[in-house]
Amino acid sequence: MSMAFLSIPLVVFLVFVAPLWLWLHYRSKRQVGQGLSGDEFEQLQALADRAETLQDRIHSLERILDEEAPNWRHKQ
Repeated sequence: MSMAFLSIPLVVFLVFVAPLWLWLHYRSKRQVGQGLSGDEFEQLQALADRAETLQDRIHSLERILDEEAPNWRHKQ
């Protein structure tokens, strides 16, 4: 009786659940492996451009502060 009790859920798991689980797992792995979509790449490029612009602004502000207040970096 206990052998049949355990074998039915095991068969259901192996026949239905395990293949579906494996298929979904490898499908998601394949999607991750494909890389960024076109829209995601454009967003990443826009963020990189924005970061570069902000970095240039910071360098400009630091040059101005170096000229007008030479010890500004050492003040707390």
